[in-house]
Amino acid sequence: MKEILSGNEAIARGAFEAGVKVATAYPGTPSTEILENITRYKEIDSSWAPNEKVALEVGIGASFGGARALVTMKHVGVNVAADPLFTLSYTGVGGGLVLVTADDPEMHSSQNEQDNRNYAKFAKVPMLEPADSRECKEFTRLAFELSERFDTPVLLRTTTRISHSKSIVPLNDPVAGLPAPKLVRNAAKLVMLPGNARVRHPLVEERISKLSAYGATMDINRMELRGSEVGIITSGVAYQYVREVLPEASTLKLGMVHPLPFDLIREFAARVQTLYVVEELDPFIEEQVRAAGIEAIGKEILPICGELTPGIIRNAFAKASVVGANLVFAQEGQSQGLPLPSRPPSMCPGCPHRGVFFALNQLKAYVTGDIGCYTLGFMPPLSAMDTCICMGASIGNATGVVKVVAAEERKQVVAVIGDSTFLHTGVAGLMDMVWNNAPATVVILDNRITAMTGRQENPASGFTLTDQPAYRVDIPELCRVLGVRNVRTVDPYDLEATRKALEEEMNRPEPSVIVTDRPCVLVKREGVFEKGPVLTVFAEKCSGCRACLKIGCPAIVWEPAEGRKGKAVIDMLLCTGCDVCRQLCKAGAIGRGK
Repeated sequence: MKEILSGNEAIARGAFEAGVKVATAYPGTPSTEILENITRYKEIDSSWAPNEKVALEVGIGASFGGARALVTMKHVGVNVAADPLFTLSYTGVGGGLVLVTADDPEMHSSQNEQDNRNYAKFAKVPMLEPADSRECKEFTRLAFELSERFDTPVLLRTTTRISHSKSIVPLNDPVAGLPAPKLVRNAAKLVMLPGNARVRHPLVEERISKLSAYGATMDINRMELRGSEVGIITSGVAYQYVREVLPEASTLKLGMVHPLPFDLIREFAARVQTLYVVEELDPFIEEQVRAAGIEAIGKEILPICGELTPGIIRNAFAKASVVGANLVFAQEGQSQGLPLPSRPPSMCPGCPHRGVFFALNQLKAYVTGDIGCYTLGFMPPLSAMDTCICMGASIGNATGVVKVVAAEERKQVVAVIGDSTFLHTGVAGLMDMVWNNAPATVVILDNRITAMTGRQENPASGFTLTDQPAYRVDIPELCRVLGVRNVRTVDPYDLEATRKALEEEMNRPEPSVIVTDRPCVLVKREGVFEKGPVLTVFAEKCSGCRACLKIGCPAIVWEPAEGRKGKAVIDMLLCTGCDVCRQLCKAGAIGRGK
């Protein structure tokens, strides 16, 4: 049987076929859908973790217990999970353990575009990189086999294009005959005191050498010889682009990108006159090939920033005049469409974060921001965010700022963080702020969900990944336990109350916390969010002052008019009835629809 699956769906299917018992993750685009699809397979215990480090540690525990475990995250999540990952390379595994890193070239939904192939080299673990959905499934199964055969965690790298594009995937039955999980004591292998770790390190180096030799024999690393003039080493989605643009070129398609199969690379290089490396982001393969004494062309003609496309590869090879006379480009399709209009991102109509950022802008706050939907508070017309670094950094950034600026400027500093991000890595930052008595204000935007990646549950939502009721962390009480003496909860739809709370806490000479309490408007769970009566603009009262446009709600549009200023109009299909715009209208032109 076959199905058309996305890369993420195929990885989930591969985990099922591989006999995975435990799957855990923190949601992050482009990896989120892997765990969401794994919930279809009831044989797998699947759960969200508060952050990626915890997710990997849960997976490690399952592996040490003898079960196969899958852990997934986006590329920057591996930064959070790096501490256990590097030591896991030394201990090795019990049951197979695979860590999916979903990289994001072009930064479609990320704050950087780091190339996580470097993590495989740094941690000294193998990495597989599939080029389509079929390989996503097959490589997931293979990764568990390699993990157990070589006693190592295995990284499986996808990119946004591979994660979300779809292709035909053959389905197979799950593997049979895997050993039953059980406790096995082996302290010398699993307790990484210095004495034990010194013994393990040489084994790690030996393992990488063996994997490199083994890679030369693996089917996923293959030479495709079509001519001797030009040879291209490539992997992942770049392989698809090379085949599309240069169908007559010989290729060495690498399915395992670390360690590299140098014996196979030397054989391939000897069969072609000119060798190229086509890869996204860092010259990861190119640098190692050159370090091995093999001449190759790569980033001299190809960009190091952003994702590749067939057009970029075609233009790079043509502009550099490096393609042989007998090697022709595939025919390029003609674009029929008109240029698309710009569509900058915006908070949803009725988003409870909008009023908070409006008030922060009015108060001229210096806002240290964080990762989530609310990062859009940076965008005009709200324009109320000054920094954004990584998950949980807002509170630590605020602490650092107030340590150095003048007393009057300290009153302007406000850290803004979401509920899921706060529980991910913000708690320790708040603990530090209280411990060191940094006089800044923290606003925790509690919308009861992990909204940015598609409304996944978190420890403060009251439900698990499989929609089971769970204990809901009481965020205001948690802040009090950490030592915050001034914790208050506000309704962010009440602009005056929100502004007043912010103004009072910003003037307080000690740490304080404001928790906003309104759910995400897209949460579909019964009783969580209920749409209110929609609002309308009474044209005869509208003065054309445009005050309602200052909150940037997509439901409010401006309608020009001949001979006068024009007026605001509310799209009744988009309006959620949040009432924020009505509070801004001094003319009383906005009210409930008739």
